Amino acid sequence: MTEFQRALRGEITPVLKKVADDEHMEPGRLRRLVAEGRAVITGTAREHCRAIGIGSGLKTKVNANIGTSPAHDSMDVELEKLRVSIDAGADTVMDLSTGGDLDAIRRAICAKSTSPLGTVPVYQTIVETVRSGREVPDAQTDAMFEVVERHARDGVDFLTIHCGLVRRLAEAVAATRTAGVVSRGGCFLLQWMIANKRENPYYEHYDRLLDIAEKYDVALSLGDGLRPGAIADATDAAQMGELLVIGELVDRARARGVSVIVEGPGHVPLQDIPSHMIMQKRITKGAPFYVLGPLVTDVAPGYDHITSAIGGAVAAWYGADFLCYVTPAEHLRLPSIEDVREGVIAARIAAHAGDIAKGLDGASDWDLEVSRARAELDWELALSKSIDPETARGMFDPIAGDSEKLCSMCGIYCAIRGTRKTRNGRKRQG
Repeated sequence: MTEFQRALRGEITPVLKKVADDEHMEPGRLRRLVAEGRAVITGTAREHCRAIGIGSGLKTKVNANIGTSPAHDSMDVELEKLRVSIDAGADTVMDLSTGGDLDAIRRAICAKSTSPLGTVPVYQTIVETVRSGREVPDAQTDAMFEVVERHARDGVDFLTIHCGLVRRLAEAVAATRTAGVVSRGGCFLLQWMIANKRENPYYEHYDRLLDIAEKYDVALSLGDGLRPGAIADATDAAQMGELLVIGELVDRARARGVSVIVEGPGHVPLQDIPSHMIMQKRITKGAPFYVLGPLVTDVAPGYDHITSAIGGAVAAWYGADFLCYVTPAEHLRLPSIEDVREGVIAARIAAHAGDIAKGLDGASDWDLEVSRARAELDWELALSKSIDPETARGMFDPIAGDSEKLCSMCGIYCAIRGTRKTRNGRKRQG
C-alpha cells in the first residue's frame, strides 16, 4: 500500500509523522494534504534515505541534477557531485546519466544517497536503443516500461515521465517554436511519435505506469516535455495543451492512490510567473509543482544560476513547491562539481526567499537570528548560521588587531558600530 493510500485511510504512519515533525506541522494536517494530493512524501524506498514532504504548506524544496554524459562518464565524479549536492543542502537529487554503465551508476547513487533520488527512465531506454545500433524511433514500448520498473525496483523514489506530450501536440509544435523542444525526454518522444505515427506510449498505456508506481510506492513526476526553452516560447498553446492533459493524468493517478508531482517551465518572463503558477495549481487541483528555474531571461549563459534564482523566488512566492536548480553551466556544458555547489546554493536562496514571501510559519526566524548576530558584531554566529558558511568565512576580511571585530568594508566608519555607540550613550544618559 502506498503512503498516499494510507493517508486516504486516515493513517498517520511513522514516516508521515517524522516528515511532519521536520516541517513543524501537525501530523493530522499533513495527512490531509497527502490524502488530497496537495503534498507528496518521497524518500521511503531505501532505509538510509531521509524522507521529505513536497507540497502545499511545506518548505520549498530544492533538487540538484547530476549524471554522466557520453563525453564525461566518470562514476566517481558523479558520486562526488552527489556528496557536494547533499552537503550544500539539496533536498533531492536526480540522476540524469546518459554515458557509461547506466545501471551501475544509478545503483551506486542509490546506495550512497541519503536524499530522495529521481530519474528519467526514457533516457536509458533511448541510450540502450541507440547502443544496439538502432535509432530513437526504434525504441519498443515494452522496453520503455521495463526500464521504468527497473528504476523503481532499484530504489528510485520519484520518476519523471513525459506522459502529457501527446501526439497531436508533438505534430503541432515541431516546427513552430523559436527554441523548439528543449526537454531531452520530450524530444525523444516527439521523434518517436512523429516517425511512428503513433501515440505517446506513456500516455496510451498510462494505467501500466500507474501499476508500477503503485507496486513500488514511487511518486510520478509528470514531466513537461513542452516546457519553453526561450522567453519567446513561454506560455504558448503547446505548453498549455500539455498542461491540460497533465491535469487529467493527475486525476487518474489520485484515483489509484499514486502520488504525483507536476513539472513546469522553463523560460518565463518575470511578469508572467505569478499567473502561470496560479494557473498551473488550478488546473492540477493543487498538485505539488516542480519548476526548472524558471529562467527570466535568455541572455546570461554562465550566470543562469542567477537568472534561475530570480524566477525561482517569484515562483515559490506564488505557489511552486519544488525548485530544480540551474547551474552556471546551463546551456554550455556538463556542470562541474563547483557548478553543482553554486547551483544548489542559488536555488536554496530562491526557495527561502519564496518561503518568506508566502508567509510560511517560521520562515523568517532564520533571518532574524543572523540579523541579530550581525547587529552584535558576532561574526562567528552570523557566519555559521549563513546559507553557505564556507564561502562566507572565506570572504570575511577582519581588520587586523581590531578589538571591535570590524571588517574591511567600512572599518572605523562601520554603521553597526556607530549605531551601537549611539544606543549605549543614550542608555548611560537615561
